[in-house]
Amino acid sequence: MTGRKEEAGWDAVQIAPGDHVAVALRDLSGTVRVRCGDEILSVALREPIPLGHKFALSDLSEGDEVLKYGAPIGRLTRPVAAGEHVHIHNLRSQRARAA
Repeated sequence: MTGRKEEAGWDAVQIAPGDHVAVALRDLSGTVRVRCGDEILSVALREPIPLGHKFALSDLSEGDEVLKYGAPIGRLTRPVAAGEHVHIHNLRSQRARAA
Protein backbone atom coordinates (compact mmCIF):
# COMPACT_ATOMS: atom_id res chain seq x y z
CA MET A 1 0.00 0.00 0.00
CA THR A 2 1.33 3.45 -0.84
CA GLY A 3 1.44 6.35 1.60
CA ARG A 4 -1.06 8.20 -0.56
CA LYS A 5 -3.69 5.44 -0.23
CA GLU A 6 -3.13 5.24 3.53
CA GLU A 7 -3.49 9.00 3.87
CA ALA A 8 -6.90 8.87 2.20
CA GLY A 9 -8.07 6.72 5.11
CA TRP A 10 -7.46 9.23 7.91
CA ASP A 11 -8.17 12.87 8.66
CA ALA A 12 -5.66 13.65 11.43
CA VAL A 13 -2.47 12.23 12.90
CA GLN A 14 -0.97 11.74 16.34
CA ILE A 15 2.62 12.76 15.63
CA ALA A 16 4.36 10.76 18.39
CA PRO A 17 3.17 7.90 20.59
CA GLY A 18 1.81 9.30 23.83
CA ASP A 19 0.88 12.70 22.39
CA HIS A 20 -2.30 14.08 23.94
CA VAL A 21 -3.32 15.81 20.71
CA ALA A 22 -3.73 15.02 17.02
CA VAL A 23 -3.16 17.43 14.13
CA ALA A 24 -5.81 18.04 11.45
CA LEU A 25 -4.65 17.23 7.91
CA ARG A 26 -7.51 19.34 6.48
CA ASP A 27 -10.40 21.40 7.85
CA LEU A 28 -12.39 18.96 9.99
CA SER A 29 -15.79 18.58 11.63
CA GLY A 30 -17.98 15.72 12.85
CA THR A 31 -16.44 12.32 13.54
CA VAL A 32 -12.93 11.87 12.16
CA ARG A 33 -10.37 9.10 11.74
CA VAL A 34 -7.04 9.65 13.51
CA ARG A 35 -3.83 7.78 12.71
CA CYS A 36 -2.16 6.79 16.01
CA GLY A 37 0.86 4.66 15.15
CA ASP A 38 -0.50 1.51 13.51
CA GLU A 39 -4.06 2.17 14.68
CA ILE A 40 -6.88 4.28 13.31
CA LEU A 41 -9.09 5.79 16.04
CA SER A 42 -12.46 7.45 15.63
CA VAL A 43 -12.87 10.80 17.45
CA ALA A 44 -16.04 12.89 17.60
CA LEU A 45 -15.02 16.53 17.30
CA ARG A 46 -16.82 19.03 19.54
CA GLU A 47 -16.22 21.93 17.13
CA PRO A 48 -14.70 22.50 13.68
CA ILE A 49 -10.90 22.12 13.64
CA PRO A 50 -8.93 24.09 11.01
CA LEU A 51 -6.18 22.52 8.91
CA GLY A 52 -2.96 22.20 10.93
CA HIS A 53 -4.62 22.80 14.29
CA LYS A 54 -4.68 20.30 17.14
CA PHE A 55 -7.44 18.65 19.14
CA ALA A 56 -7.49 16.52 22.28
CA LEU A 57 -7.50 12.73 21.91
CA SER A 58 -8.86 12.22 25.43
CA ASP A 59 -10.35 14.27 28.25
CA LEU A 60 -7.68 16.44 29.91
CA SER A 61 -7.75 18.47 33.13
CA GLU A 62 -6.85 22.07 33.88
CA GLY A 63 -3.10 22.25 34.57
CA ASP A 64 -2.29 19.10 32.59
CA GLU A 65 0.90 19.24 30.55
CA VAL A 66 0.10 18.67 26.86
CA LEU A 67 2.41 16.53 24.74
CA LYS A 68 2.93 17.02 20.99
CA TYR A 69 5.98 15.70 19.07
CA GLY A 70 6.55 13.55 22.18
CA ALA A 71 7.45 16.67 24.19
CA PRO A 72 5.53 19.13 26.39
CA ILE A 73 4.19 22.16 24.50
CA GLY A 74 2.30 23.82 27.35
CA ARG A 75 -0.27 23.47 30.15
CA LEU A 76 -4.03 23.65 29.90
CA THR A 77 -5.68 26.70 31.43
CA ARG A 78 -9.01 24.87 31.72
CA PRO A 79 -10.39 21.34 31.27
CA VAL A 80 -10.54 20.11 27.67
CA ALA A 81 -12.74 17.27 26.43
CA ALA A 82 -11.76 14.68 23.82
CA GLY A 83 -12.36 16.16 20.37
CA GLU A 84 -12.02 19.77 21.55
CA HIS A 85 -9.75 22.31 19.85
CA VAL A 86 -6.49 22.84 21.78
CA HIS A 87 -5.08 26.30 21.04
CA ILE A 88 -4.20 29.62 22.67
CA HIS A 89 -7.66 29.96 24.27
CA ASN A 90 -7.04 26.95 26.53
CA LEU A 91 -3.27 26.27 26.40
CA ARG A 92 -0.45 28.32 27.89
CA SER A 93 2.57 27.51 25.74
CA GLN A 94 6.00 26.50 27.03
CA ARG A 95 7.48 29.44 25.10
CA ALA A 96 5.21 31.93 26.90
CA ARG A 97 6.40 30.61 30.27
CA ALA A 98 10.05 30.79 29.28
CA ALA A 99 9.77 34.45 28.29
